[in-house]
Amino acid sequence: MNREEIARLIDHTLLKPEATPAQVAQLCDEARRYGFATVCVNPVYVRFAAEKLQGSGVDVCTVVGFPLGATTTEAKVCEARQAVADGATEIDMVLHIGALKAGDHEAVRDDIAAVVLACHEDGALLKVIIEAVLLSDEEKVAACQLAQTAGADFVKTSTGFARPSTGSGHGGATVEDVRLMRQTVGQQMGVKAAGGIRSYADALAMIEAGANRIGASASVRIVEQAPERTSSG
Repeated sequence: MNREEIARLIDHTLLKPEATPAQVAQLCDEARRYGFATVCVNPVYVRFAAEKLQGSGVDVCTVVGFPLGATTTEAKVCEARQAVADGATEIDMVLHIGALKAGDHEAVRDDIAAVVLACHEDGALLKVIIEAVLLSDEEKVAACQLAQTAGADFVKTSTGFARPSTGSGHGGATVEDVRLMRQTVGQQMGVKAAGGIRSYADALAMIEAGANRIGASASVRIVEQAPERTSSG
């Protein structure tokens, strides 16, 4: 997979709470230069990023109910609608993790469905972050099935902010989780791998496991490690 091909699968991401306007501007400049699919920024920067990227072909993604998923459905819907009005065309929402772990699947599905409606009524895509590091395999499967039933467009592995309860390892994407998620949703949904993807080899492993979108802050490094496009005959 060459540089241009992998760039079009990457959400160039800056979600740190200390991110400054200057850093978001640099993110947008990099996205324009390398041709990333989107920039993924916190909601406060959506309008700014949309203005910076106007006419570039790079979309703006943002997050809702982030990073805990523990805000009310009404708050998530309001966040999503505001973000779309500000120029976001993709929304990554965190599902209600506590409800999922309690077995309240109806609450999880309804929470997602409400945000799906808010996004789709204005043509935006919705990705559902399941926060795999906090879930058993059975819960991961249930989360993906609920997102699919609710009409979401993608499932996503991680926020990148959660950590395992054991205190060891990281809370990002794993090849095993991506493979399980793809097996669960089939080819009808997208799968986004995010968190801890810092090299071309990491990204390629996720794509081979079934991801068709990568969320990364190390996007420039990933692309620069990829082979350049070769000209044919």
